[in-house]
Amino acid sequence: MGNPGSRSDLDADETSIVTPIIETLADAVPKIRTAFETHRAYEGEENPSGEEMLAADVYADELLESRLGDLDCVGTYASEERADPVDTGEGLSLAVDPLDGSSNLTSNNGVGTIVGIYDAELPATGRDLLGAIYVLYGPTTTAMVATEAGVTEYLVSDGDLDVLTEEVEINDEGAVYGFGGPVPEWSREFRRYAMSIQRRLKRRYGGALVGDVNQVLSYGGVFAYPELETRPEGKLRLQFEANPIAFIVEQAGGESFDGDSSVLETEAERLHQRTPLFVGSEEPMAQLIETLGGRARDPHVTTRDSPWE
Repeated sequence: MGNPGSRSDLDADETSIVTPIIETLADAVPKIRTAFETHRAYEGEENPSGEEMLAADVYADELLESRLGDLDCVGTYASEERADPVDTGEGLSLAVDPLDGSSNLTSNNGVGTIVGIYDAELPATGRDLLGAIYVLYGPTTTAMVATEAGVTEYLVSDGDLDVLTEEVEINDEGAVYGFGGPVPEWSREFRRYAMSIQRRLKRRYGGALVGDVNQVLSYGGVFAYPELETRPEGKLRLQFEANPIAFIVEQAGGESFDGDSSVLETEAERLHQRTPLFVGSEEPMAQLIETLGGRARDPHVTTRDSPWE
């Protein structure tokens, strides 16, 4: 595995480090979108999480490994579709979900790509993130890019990036919610919370993490995929999905939660480790944390510092 440099070893600021990664990702978008039409069949193989892979999953993974792994700033490429990381030299570690929600291709619904940029060997804590990106392949293709400087939304067209929203900030109260998992397997506490939320927010849930979280960032609200009776460890992967999404939401002024504290505080033990995930606006997240008995984040502490006492 490559050896990511410490922050003191980095020659440029975090924003400039993320730039070649988002530009390379944007350049790959047209080919990934084309694969939605040409690679729709299932491969007959499972990824390390036990999920059957579409040909589009494999294609997107191989394309991104080739292009992102070739960057001088990248030392490790890890993917939800691969058991082990790929050593690409010296530099940062990328944890990639090449095609989030790929089962939605069958019904022609939204899918996405998620990239976590870690200044540490994997598996790593969310506090080791220098940046995070997600691309949403909707009616238009957009990208949310987060660094310590904040969150910017881009339109991605023909491989080019144009700023849509310079500073993305989630509102405090919110208008929408989206909750995953079978309702009978939710805990009693989470069912009580869900009943309260649905009285005042509109349900928006499409089955792709990127699409569901993008609605929460756009309108405010809360997304949750809680622990289940049959899956107490949660469903979403910490390195590839939960950490990058939590980083983006927190940098936009929102909150993240894993059932105990911020997702970014979750100890990383395995590359394909799962976790419950709750993210959203301050007000509905405060209610959720109180209902589930967790600890709120100190809003005066940055995401790279530990806010927990």
